[in-house]
Amino acid sequence: MNVTPFWLAGRPATGGGELTVTHPYDGRVVGTVAVPTPEQVEEALAAADAVAAEAAALPVHVRAEALAHVSRRLEERSEELAKLITAENGKPLMWARIEVKRAISTFRFAAEETRRWSATTQRLDTEEGGVGRLAYVTREPKGPVLGISPFNFPLNLTAHKIAPAIAVGAPIVVKPAPATPLSALLLGELLAETNLPAGMFSVLPVLNEDASTLVQDTRLPIVSFTGSVPVGWMINDEVPRKHVTLELGGNGAAVVLGDSDLDWAASRIGLFSNYQAGQSCIAVQRVYIDRSVYEEFVPKLVEVVNGLVTGDPWDDKTQVGPLVSTDAAERVESWVNEAVASGAKVLAGGTREGAAYAPTILADVHEGAKVLREEVFGPVLVVQPVDTVDEAFAKVNDSKFGLQAGVFTRNMDIAFRAHRELKVGGVIIGDVPSYRADQMPYGGVKDSGVGREGLRSAMTDYTEEKVMVLTGLPL
Repeated sequence: MNVTPFWLAGRPATGGGELTVTHPYDGRVVGTVAVPTPEQVEEALAAADAVAAEAAALPVHVRAEALAHVSRRLEERSEELAKLITAENGKPLMWARIEVKRAISTFRFAAEETRRWSATTQRLDTEEGGVGRLAYVTREPKGPVLGISPFNFPLNLTAHKIAPAIAVGAPIVVKPAPATPLSALLLGELLAETNLPAGMFSVLPVLNEDASTLVQDTRLPIVSFTGSVPVGWMINDEVPRKHVTLELGGNGAAVVLGDSDLDWAASRIGLFSNYQAGQSCIAVQRVYIDRSVYEEFVPKLVEVVNGLVTGDPWDDKTQVGPLVSTDAAERVESWVNEAVASGAKVLAGGTREGAAYAPTILADVHEGAKVLREEVFGPVLVVQPVDTVDEAFAKVNDSKFGLQAGVFTRNMDIAFRAHRELKVGGVIIGDVPSYRADQMPYGGVKDSGVGREGLRSAMTDYTEEKVMVLTGLPL
């Protein structure tokens, strides 16, 4: 099998080692990736540092056209990319195709935001001492970016690191997840087709144990990390003087109130507790249901979950495929077994076959169970009845996570109350917490992280304001 090169300062390179990528569904080898040597990592960092001033001064049209080019090329190669995602991640083709569409939009949104990204002015003659003065305010890159992307969305979450960096004129060094480097490397191939200067980007599939070199290097003053909670906060603590953005875990909660469309709520919760095999930080994990409709709603939800098509991710009809590894599925299995041993009832699923875990619904789960308190990151859903809106919102907030929440209601007073009271980064009314538009601000509070993705939000995170005051103007 041919070795896929990595991208070193805009050019393909091979290193001193190799990384084997396997398909989670059957374990077959789907790719072999070159791993950079320490000397090559140093070369990439030096190149990013050296090109920083040139990158910041790139004309808007150059940056915007580079991003638009990647968007167009992703669309041209969309089916190839979807199959690549399925191969390395195990994600069913239907979801892989959606991920590619989102990445196309992510780069297109970035190109559009680049053209809108402009200086502002502010009159200073609001006080006597400011007569004739005008502030000209720009946002300049803080410096080169280290983007660390996860395995669950290997294309689009890598796009969310790269696109805003290029948009603001910041060089970026990308470290993809070792389990899924192929999608990020293909993005490097498309970036290499643009007129961006050498050194503007590198894609380095270094192993996790070697990533601290990248994190600690002072030439990368921004770290944008998506991944697990312990690793994210360790990075934050390791480099307290850097600007660190963290998109970490979640424990997505949905509230189903008595005035909602129960069939719609069941169909959405049933699907989006299990899409990506539950390996999404905004997958539905907890459902709090108004007691007045609990007995009516739960059978509808069980019917939806039992009706999901599971199995081979290469089948166009498959909705739920394997987890990223057998180890991951075994961990999910152990958490469910722990809950059951403490009295939980299995309403659906509860079985494992290799790396696949059946879509599962649990009831009567005790408050200390991992499936309720931690992030399962698997196809497991916990249902609980509640008596009031107060109780529902209190239970949503009773979590160390705070990424997004969904509230099924037609009552606008409750909708605005949810937005005000729920301690999360985003509230989705009338749908699951799994909804995300790639252009909107996206991120969480508490252990779900700091900072926001969504193109303009990330562009703001990667930059800082700089002011020039003009004096003696006839305003």
